[in-house]
Amino acid sequence: MRLPRLASRGGRPGGAARRDADPPGAPVRVGKPGIAPAPVDTEITYEGETIDARSGESVAAALVAAGRLACRSTRTTGERGVFCGMGVCSECAITIDGQSGRLACMEKVIPGLAVAKDHPPRPLERAGTEVAELPEEELDADVVVVGAGPAGLAAALAASDAGASVLLVDNRRAGGGQYLKQPAEGFALDEAALDSQYLAGRALLARVTTSPVRTLRETWVWGSTGVDQLLAASPNRRYVIAGRALVLATGAFERGVPFPGWTLPGVMTTGAAQTLLRSYLVAAGRRVLVSGNGPLNLQVAAELRAAGVEVVAVAETAPLFRLSAAVHLVGLLAASARDAGQGLGYLRDLAGVELLARSAVVAAGGDGRVEWAEVAPLDARGHPLRAGRRRFHVDAVCLGHGFVPSAELARTLGCAQSLDERTGALTVVRDRRGRTSVEGVWCAGDGGRIAGAHVAQAMGALAGLDAARSVGRVPPGAAAEERRLTEVLARHERFQRSLWRLFDGPRLVDQLASSDTVVCRCEEVTLGQLTKAGAPWSASAGALKRLTRAGMGKCQGRYCGPVLAELARRASSEPPGVRSGFAPQAPCLPTPLVTLAKIPSPPPAAASREAAGAALMTPKP
Repeated sequence: MRLPRLASRGGRPGGAARRDADPPGAPVRVGKPGIAPAPVDTEITYEGETIDARSGESVAAALVAAGRLACRSTRTTGERGVFCGMGVCSECAITIDGQSGRLACMEKVIPGLAVAKDHPPRPLERAGTEVAELPEEELDADVVVVGAGPAGLAAALAASDAGASVLLVDNRRAGGGQYLKQPAEGFALDEAALDSQYLAGRALLARVTTSPVRTLRETWVWGSTGVDQLLAASPNRRYVIAGRALVLATGAFERGVPFPGWTLPGVMTTGAAQTLLRSYLVAAGRRVLVSGNGPLNLQVAAELRAAGVEVVAVAETAPLFRLSAAVHLVGLLAASARDAGQGLGYLRDLAGVELLARSAVVAAGGDGRVEWAEVAPLDARGHPLRAGRRRFHVDAVCLGHGFVPSAELARTLGCAQSLDERTGALTVVRDRRGRTSVEGVWCAGDGGRIAGAHVAQAMGALAGLDAARSVGRVPPGAAAEERRLTEVLARHERFQRSLWRLFDGPRLVDQLASSDTVVCRCEEVTLGQLTKAGAPWSASAGALKRLTRAGMGKCQGRYCGPVLAELARRASSEPPGVRSGFAPQAPCLPTPLVTLAKIPSPPPAAASREAAGAALMTPKP
């Protein structure tokens, strides 16, 4: 379907992409209302070449803005670039000032950085590396909140307002999570012109900043022996955190749907494209194709187009244009006319862009980076049809096939799980206050079940109140506030139910992949290798992992795990359940070995190898 084409927005003040000195086809720096572009004030080097950058932006943003998309090379399947944009996939691993394994999306530009592609290490290349013992600190609080997205921020504020001492732990430099992400430091802001999403995030973050909540930034929780002992780390310190109540608000990451060419630099998630745009004013490309399922794709496409980017098409797996869509739209309007109107606004802003329903990108290609993408209609089960395929010339493809809860820590703690039939993902069993099956543990937001930022924020506040109550903190008016939050939560849940009935499409797993398509991006394991290993003796995701190494890379199976679980289910002919997928275990997030074990102090310099050996052989009294 092609909506009526509107006039080009390239001449809108602050909305036009810079097109003068950029190489043909290169991504560009753009503008957004309310954000005055910071000067491109510094330089870094990439593979010995000097490129312009903004101080404080991510290295990924600087590289994409310069059209340098390759971050690392693999052993067999070529180069990789920014994919998830949130530090989960590790595809943007680069070498910075001689140190390999740094993530471009998580590192900030510092003047003079020397950036180079990461290359696979040779066997034992890093053996014998000297490391220093990290200092360890013990912390405690009445309520510990893990994650500073909408749910975590709301939970921390609610518990703190109730009088509980609160420690908020987040693995990013700035709070807000994916939904409430803010412009990077250095941009001058006109709050009167910012959109509602920016403003909501700024208000919530400001409240946390001025509250008594203690916050640990750039700190990830990698394991736990219980509510009273969380194991966490930052780049320079280890933590043992004791809490009387624990609220998990760990968020989610985007689902990976493999197809030929999905590992090419320039193919990234819609979340990554949105981070580049909203935080750094960098467009993923000049000619962008958006594909997947759900309203986020429409939002990102509309925002890119408003910034002057040519969105060549939006492929949506759901059959949007059907009679029942009107019924679901009425449900959306009844639940929240404001949110429904915002969604309709995205369609208005995309007037003239082809919206291809029940379709998806099924292949991409190019020389070292994506240059074309092929879109095909899908049948009711998500298999691509031969008829009606179309090829588009692009320099970026943005994929958004829904989300998977980051429930690793909840699973490690033993929280009961259930299977979400719509998404095929394991979710955390919890009540409306976020209470889980484990005493003293709450789970709020998309880290338990995907339901969007508004549901996450309401449930986070309920969880924070309930957690504070569990440690004896009950503020005046708590019951009334809880009733109000419960009503807000119910309204947003009604909106979500209607929304996903409208976007009800086939769940894609491996329908778009061929036998030689890489499924495990980290270990370069193809669908053919997985299928060959998927005999009756390997009818579990864990067995496939051991036979093929799929899931053993840095992302720890987050992107290939759903495919392995589905292949194992077919091999076993058993329905998916709570034991599907990989077994939960620490570390929940990629963590250096030096963090997992204390490094003993080295022997005195005067002690020789022989003296040390003699001491070992001397009988003790």
